[in-house]
Amino acid sequence: MSVWRNLGERTVYENRWVTVNMADVELPDGRHLDHTVIRLRPVAVATVVNEANEALLLWRHRFITGAWGWELPSGGTGEGEDPAAAAAREFEEETGWRPGPMRLLMAVDPMPGISTSHHRVYWSDQAEHVGDPRDAFESARREWVPLARVPELITRGEIRSANAAAALLMLHHLRLG
Repeated sequence: MSVWRNLGERTVYENRWVTVNMADVELPDGRHLDHTVIRLRPVAVATVVNEANEALLLWRHRFITGAWGWELPSGGTGEGEDPAAAAAREFEEETGWRPGPMRLLMAVDPMPGISTSHHRVYWSDQAEHVGDPRDAFESARREWVPLARVPELITRGEIRSANAAAALLMLHHLRLG
């Protein structure tokens, strides 16, 4: 079996959110190359699906891509923090709804060729509205969106986030399939 081997890394940039390293990589044929490695802390992602098979989503603008789209509440997992608890915390902060027990839906690595970004997606089938979102600046609005519309929204480019597309398609399959 042929594998690439990381023989060591040097940091070229670092802040509290990201570390960018250059790795000395040995290819299976013995050649070496410099490869960028973006190291990020794990991400916890959450949604709730109600009895009407609607998921609570955020409509938000991303300045980096200049695009609007539906996303799932998410955020970094703190050092030693349980990912399910982090997902529930982010969900409540960004939506104003407190989710019921969170279940792991999937774990995804959106950019495994360059980044250690690891996303754990959780979901619940119950939530209680507890007030306005603490982090209302995270989105322009929050809406219950029918899972039946997910494929169409992805096709139209209204769900662009990789973790949201994967998770919502999985929930679409599990709940409606």
